[in-house]
Amino acid sequence: MESNARSLAKAFSYRVLGSLSTGALVYLFTSNLTISVGAGLLDSVVKVVLYFLHERVWNHISYGRPKAPEYEI
Repeated sequence: MESNARSLAKAFSYRVLGSLSTGALVYLFTSNLTISVGAGLLDSVVKVVLYFLHERVWNHISYGRPKAPEYEI
């Protein structure tokens, strides 16, 4: 199981990339730097929280994980 700190670090690193692409797309459509930076920042905040919650929920789902051995030697 991953720690809260690891899930949070993964969320932030993923969102940097995502928010840069969001900001770039908004700038492409609006040519307004203020709006594109604001959209990128808002995108970061909302999606970091959503990703973190998503990771925490998946830690409680066993789908796709190998089963622990029934005994230890």
